[in-house]
Amino acid sequence: QVQLQESGPGLVKPSQTLSLTCTVSGGSITTNNYYWTWVRQPPGKGLEWIGYIAYSGNAYYSPSLKSRTSISRDTSKNQFTLQLNSVTPEDTAVYYCTFVLGSSFGDWGQGTQVTVSS
Repeated sequence: QVQLQESGPGLVKPSQTLSLTCTVSGGSITTNNYYWTWVRQPPGKGLEWIGYIAYSGNAYYSPSLKSRTSISRDTSKNQFTLQLNSVTPEDTAVYYCTFVLGSSFGDWGQGTQVTVSS
């Protein structure tokens, strides 16, 4: 029922900030027990969890990315955003937004390719 769509630039230069938006339809991002989540997959590698913003507005990040990551939300637009600063080519990946309800993942967005290159 819930649908998600990622959007944002596909090319970012090293040292700049990556910014992506996930637009949610079919459900409110403030609904109890939903955790709105960003995940990425570098080329040829597995999935990496980035972090989430909870229905309450509290955010939590992967320890390896915490210092560079910010997840926020705009409840009036039913959107949540990812900002990853000081990017390097190692941040090149397909970025997905999704959600967790209880202990289960919901549907994912289609993903968006982000390439970090000069």
